[in-house]
Amino acid sequence: MISVRGHLTMAQLRQALFEALGEIEEEYNLRHARNVTVFVNPTDEFGEKVILRDQRGKVLSRVTKKGPYRSAAEEYNL
Repeated sequence: MISVRGHLTMAQLRQALFEALGEIEEEYNLRHARNVTVFVNPTDEFGEKVILRDQRGKVLSRVTKKGPYRSAAEEYNL
């Protein structure tokens, strides 16, 4: 489990997750993972809770991705 505490910008959160994953990979020899879930508590710059909405104004409750984008080099085994 990775837990990042404090009031962070998205850039800081991204870096903290990157560093934590790197640490787990190197120190504990983690090489694969599946079905990863990240919970984010969105706030404004003052730490007040905000509600994310899509273009139609509907409350955003989940973002689901199928995995990483495959580059052309990977696609054609270059």
